[in-house]
Amino acid sequence: MFRINTIDGNNRMSTQDLLESINAALAQGETEFHIEASGQHDIGGPLWHPEGKPLTFHVTNAGQRVGAMCLPGTEIIVEGSASADVGWLNAGGRIVVKGDGGDTTAHCAAAGTIYIGGRAGTRSGSLMKHDPLYEAPEFWVLKNVSSFAFEFMGGGIAVVCGYDSEQFESVLGDRACTGMVGGIVYFRGKAGGISVKDTKILQLTATDIAYLDGKMEDFLTAIGQPELRGLLSNWREWRKAVPLSYEERPKKANTDIYSFRTKTWVPDSIFSDVCYDDFSVIGAIATDVDRRRVPVWENGKYSAPCEFNCTASIPSQRRFNLLREGKIEEAYKLVLEYTPFPGSVCGAVCPNLCMDECTRKTVDISAQIGKLGRYSADFELPKDQIKTGKRVAVIGGGAAGLTAAWQLARLGHEVAVFEAHEKAGGKMEQVIPRSRLPQETLRKEIERIAAMGVSFKNGVVVDKELFVSIKNNHDAVVLATGAHITKIFPWPGCEGITKGLDFLKAVNRGEKPVVGKQVVVIGCGNSGMDVAVGAYGAGAEQVTCIDVQQPAAFEEEMEHVKGLGGEILWPVFTKEITEQGVITQEGNLIKADTVIIAIGEIPDLTFLPEPLEVDRGCLKPASDYSVAPGIFVAGDIVRPGRLVDAIGAGGQAAMAVNAYLNGESYNPAQKNKIPAKRMSIAYFKKCHSCEMPEANSDYTRCISCGTCRDCHMCLKSCPENAITRIVQENGTEYVSDPAKCIGCGICAGICPCGIWNMESNDEPIRFYR
Repeated sequence: MFRINTIDGNNRMSTQDLLESINAALAQGETEFHIEASGQHDIGGPLWHPEGKPLTFHVTNAGQRVGAMCLPGTEIIVEGSASADVGWLNAGGRIVVKGDGGDTTAHCAAAGTIYIGGRAGTRSGSLMKHDPLYEAPEFWVLKNVSSFAFEFMGGGIAVVCGYDSEQFESVLGDRACTGMVGGIVYFRGKAGGISVKDTKILQLTATDIAYLDGKMEDFLTAIGQPELRGLLSNWREWRKAVPLSYEERPKKANTDIYSFRTKTWVPDSIFSDVCYDDFSVIGAIATDVDRRRVPVWENGKYSAPCEFNCTASIPSQRRFNLLREGKIEEAYKLVLEYTPFPGSVCGAVCPNLCMDECTRKTVDISAQIGKLGRYSADFELPKDQIKTGKRVAVIGGGAAGLTAAWQLARLGHEVAVFEAHEKAGGKMEQVIPRSRLPQETLRKEIERIAAMGVSFKNGVVVDKELFVSIKNNHDAVVLATGAHITKIFPWPGCEGITKGLDFLKAVNRGEKPVVGKQVVVIGCGNSGMDVAVGAYGAGAEQVTCIDVQQPAAFEEEMEHVKGLGGEILWPVFTKEITEQGVITQEGNLIKADTVIIAIGEIPDLTFLPEPLEVDRGCLKPASDYSVAPGIFVAGDIVRPGRLVDAIGAGGQAAMAVNAYLNGESYNPAQKNKIPAKRMSIAYFKKCHSCEMPEANSDYTRCISCGTCRDCHMCLKSCPENAITRIVQENGTEYVSDPAKCIGCGICAGICPCGIWNMESNDEPIRFYR
């Protein structure tokens, strides 16, 4: 039992402190409360026990809103009278006031029971209502109520017993039941002030008497007046007030608004013809301009996660859609519009960032985008028959330079690639192990670039003098020489370190570089893993790879090295290189006959005749990829990165060059990834790894994020048949008919690809003239 006295000497507890104390006790499991109040508000409001046990409140000196919003399972007993708003918005509690209730007692009550053992004030019982899903609210008063009682009553039962009220002209007060539309008011005594425009007074039926007789004892016992049962049970003294039906209510003349506006208003006056509307009523379900929302078919507006993550911006979801439509050759050729290396890079050495955030991963396993590239290795694109007459030189025949050359040749420009090595391909040819990138695949893809019209000048080392000549004889130049100078820290003994890039180039030339039995590789990126594998191939017995941070190499590359017997250690900070091996900052020795470093490279810029802006050893271009008028850059010469990064940069540089040659400005397009919440993956069945189809059949699993997969789901689901499928030469389009569409949003909700979007209807409605 929880007892509290809200007066301590001359100090009165605030309402907030009292309610917090009650809540704290309730949280501890209390169910019975004895409160000596001093006018605090809201005692016994919306409370419930954590275990659903009933709650009982015994209250003295209650303030306003005692039992306001009271819930089922709560009983409140007030000794003496209470202030205004007793049981306001009562939602199911049992409230007993043994004295008078103030103004607006039972105001807006929707459920539960309120007993008043005296009189009730103004507007008591007003706005009472009844939800048919719950028991009707009940409001009993022993004596009488004041003015405006039961105003706008919409439901429930009120009982005014009229005890000790013979002196009043009306036990219901003045203007009772004004606006009443529902419920019943039982009363005993005179009712002179009741609204006859809204109610009618009737004699009791047997059902009425049964109700009153069945509840009277409980009421009188609760308020402590059981001896009045006999006096109040003379049912001939009772009547009831009920609302008039619509048919019974008096009607006003000229209630036809259309007739009033067209016949009564004075023509050409300030009130006539002020609106365009045709006196129609806009329903809850509307079409055309009256819809609150309209569907928008946003096919291709957003990038799929695969396209967004791919730095070459390859739209793989479109490739899968073409395969789904049976357009096999078109699907395989699509990737060539973005990269000339679908087999060498996408299908072999790329980390496949496209698959990292594939939406299909939220269902089971990413769509097989990487392997899909291999199917495009042998396809060709037609040459552009229109030649621009513009000559472009590309210095550097790696991934970035060859991509730029490929795209520029496709645009009709005459392109020449200057490559210092005897073979084009850059690090793909010189550094990446043949085991990871098959030589035959790379050869075919470089031949495809040549077939597009690109001329190769291999074995040509560009110096300052040759660069000036190249620049003077071409309309634009693309610098894509890559980064081939290995980074080495000036540790003591660093002169004995083997450069990882030189080591890998020697391996790819078919040589067998000399290494000791114990090899330490500094750097645990993919290049470090390639060096480790090459060291084992050159005769090393033990290879240890170290790094200052968590290794950045692909997991499969590290597992390969570990499978050969290699060890990967981090974090390890190098202090010195000695004949015995690597000494760490902690003073430990990692034994090594050979130390190879592979922590990255920087570009060689000595061939450039004039100083250009440099940042951390790399060229710093403007937003249009230019470093000087007519000179553009791409790839590792700007920022060392992955091959796919170089391909993306080469394509962007080509577009920038093309804009420059056409006298236009170039602003790279911005990609926006489709919001994940727009996708509806519930329609896709989970597939286990053993059930995976071949990559070129994986269109059954591709969700086609942001790009319509022509599944017809919106067409079949529209309840108003407002959507039409239109087949065009360049694809299929879905259109919504405004005259039929009701803006329900089913199309947007059911679209698995996130194509349909619901927007606010901003079409203005002409209302006033």
